[in-house]
Amino acid sequence: MEGRSQTDEWRIRITGMTCAACAARIERVIGRMEGVREIKVNLALEQASIVRDPLLVTKQQLEERIIQLGFGVDQNKEAEKGEDGLGLSAQEQRFRSLRRSFVLSALFTLPLLWTMVTHYSFTSWIWVPAWLLDPWVQLGLASIVQFVFGRPFYFNAYYALKNRSANMDVLIVLGTSAAFFYSHYLTVRSIHLPAGEHVPLYFETSAMLITIVLLGKWMEAAAKRKTTDSLRHLHELRPKEASVIRDGQEWSVPAGQVNPGEVVRIRPGERIPVDGRVISGYSTVDESMLTGEALPVDKRPGDEVIGGTVNRSGTLKVTVIRAGEETSASRMVRLFEQAQASKAPIQRIADRISGVFVPCIIAIASAAFLAGYFYLEPGMFGSALERAITVLVVACPCALGLATPTSVLVGSGRAAEHGIWFKDGKTMEQMQQVRTVLLDKTGTITAGMPAVTEVYAHRGDRLTLLRLAASAEGPSEHPFAHAVVQAAQMEQVDTVEPERFAVIPGSGIRAIVQGHEVLIGTRRLLQRHGAGRIENEQRAGEWEAQGKTVLFIAVDGRFSGYIAVTDPMKPSVRKAVRRLRKLRVRTIMVSGDNYRTARAVAEEAGIADVHAEVLPEGKVELVRKHQQNGRKVAMVGDGLNDAPALAAADIGIAVGGGTDLALEAADVHLMRGDLNGIADAIWISRRTTRNIKQNLAFALLYNTMAIPVAFLGLLAPWVAGTAMALSSVSVVANSLRLRKVKLGR
Repeated sequence: MEGRSQTDEWRIRITGMTCAACAARIERVIGRMEGVREIKVNLALEQASIVRDPLLVTKQQLEERIIQLGFGVDQNKEAEKGEDGLGLSAQEQRFRSLRRSFVLSALFTLPLLWTMVTHYSFTSWIWVPAWLLDPWVQLGLASIVQFVFGRPFYFNAYYALKNRSANMDVLIVLGTSAAFFYSHYLTVRSIHLPAGEHVPLYFETSAMLITIVLLGKWMEAAAKRKTTDSLRHLHELRPKEASVIRDGQEWSVPAGQVNPGEVVRIRPGERIPVDGRVISGYSTVDESMLTGEALPVDKRPGDEVIGGTVNRSGTLKVTVIRAGEETSASRMVRLFEQAQASKAPIQRIADRISGVFVPCIIAIASAAFLAGYFYLEPGMFGSALERAITVLVVACPCALGLATPTSVLVGSGRAAEHGIWFKDGKTMEQMQQVRTVLLDKTGTITAGMPAVTEVYAHRGDRLTLLRLAASAEGPSEHPFAHAVVQAAQMEQVDTVEPERFAVIPGSGIRAIVQGHEVLIGTRRLLQRHGAGRIENEQRAGEWEAQGKTVLFIAVDGRFSGYIAVTDPMKPSVRKAVRRLRKLRVRTIMVSGDNYRTARAVAEEAGIADVHAEVLPEGKVELVRKHQQNGRKVAMVGDGLNDAPALAAADIGIAVGGGTDLALEAADVHLMRGDLNGIADAIWISRRTTRNIKQNLAFALLYNTMAIPVAFLGLLAPWVAGTAMALSSVSVVANSLRLRKVKLGR
């Protein structure tokens, strides 16, 4: 995309949004500003993600435009840095403010509610103080509710209309103002009435509607607090301080100021502030918040630790690899927030409906008034007004706007508890459509911790061959290379730095070691470089049939021997394959290894379909072949050579830590490295998508049924307000059911 390098993404909290129409209005207006490439507004989190060109539009200009639209902007600049991107304290303040407003509004509304008993003959036996029936007393009580506790609705409605839009506040203001000012008119007229004669007033209608809407917003805020639990826990993962050792002394410094290469000390009970490698000490570490794995992991010198995890038993000294915003915890927080900022495709349906919903409701309410006044109950102005008010109130689109984001938020939070991280809302929805899964072998099906079992030297002795091979493999990051180097260390064989080194993707490596050209890799690699006939190939074939990988070696253009490496299969693989089969997902193993080795591993895993000796570009072709058959394809891998296929697949899944490139290309991260996470991801995606559809269906069904009933005058305004409030709460409550979805079965 042209100019892409000049854009940046800015996250900001927006307060004052009341419904889907508010979010749609912000997206529409801000999206038209010069320099804004993309904007996504999340109603549930009250957060916007804006991709902009800083040369064309500044943050201040964006803030000013949002304020002009009638919304508030969180001025906490730490939100930009991800320190408090959720504005959790602001959310708590909003919850308490709504609770206070509701309670005070209810206190002024209850006396008006008491007067309602005089409207019906069957409640005539209930005593009502005479002073409460005074229209001027009712006017005073109702005015406080209407213009003090209802003031935010007026401001929001004004800004909405000013920007040629309409939202829930417009409906509330129209409905309550009609009831209030009509009652005010009747109160003024009552001056000329004989003593003791009362007129029918509707002050209780306007006051009760505002009170009920405040109750609904308070209940909604309470429910939404629960949906952000996972995000709150994620932000708590990142320690503020780190104990770093500098010049032989220990200093407590902000975690973000620690530099790679420095040494930090982590005591028992402390949360690890950096990603690093243990250089001294022994301990167990609780990694459950990031990986979902309940059992603590033993850590000793040489092992890596993850920032955000908890040191349990011993003191560790750790060399820093990544700190600050680059730690795994920070990356996961960004990933989670990125998932919430994006929209699932199904959300577009709700957005399109919300865009025309409010104007249509105003038209229907006007029609209800006219039909009531001229046809249904001719001349009954009060009755016709009640119909219109009821239609306005009952049709608020809050539930419609909350249907998708709350489900995605709770569903992705539940997945994160099990170490499954979705990149965005689109991935969350599309995962349930996957019907074919391609599994890489090394590091995905196998544990990624191979060990050398045999060394066969055709020319010279085995230790000389091992020394050349380990020296050549030294710069490589491949697990097999580490196995060869480790074997040389165990045999106490000295190695040297190669003069030249190159990776041949999907085939092996080529290096110059002390003037000798060394090739290590597949049969095909040696044949392609004319290394001559491979001797004693029968033995290599026997090892391959046992599931071992054989690395063929040529020195100075001549076959010199081979090394057998075994990489045990992960214990969870067979169960994971069975679960995918139950979900009607086809599982295929794809590997750059030779067919005999790949076939042996696949049989052990219970996988029938195998593609072996596949180069990185071959994996991409295989993905596209299955996509052409109309099936959604997920590619699962962890290595550098898997990145192109991960990017080409409909869903790319990175396993475990993975390489940075694989993580960037992937749509889903399985932090545990357990392939059961694939089935879990599909299952939670299916349940979340079903939950979204339930929410949308409920919101639409509610309005479809309620509006005609209100139109016919069969619904009292206060009942309509209660139903409207409960509809939003019901949608959030239904989304919260996803917190109880069982995974790992």
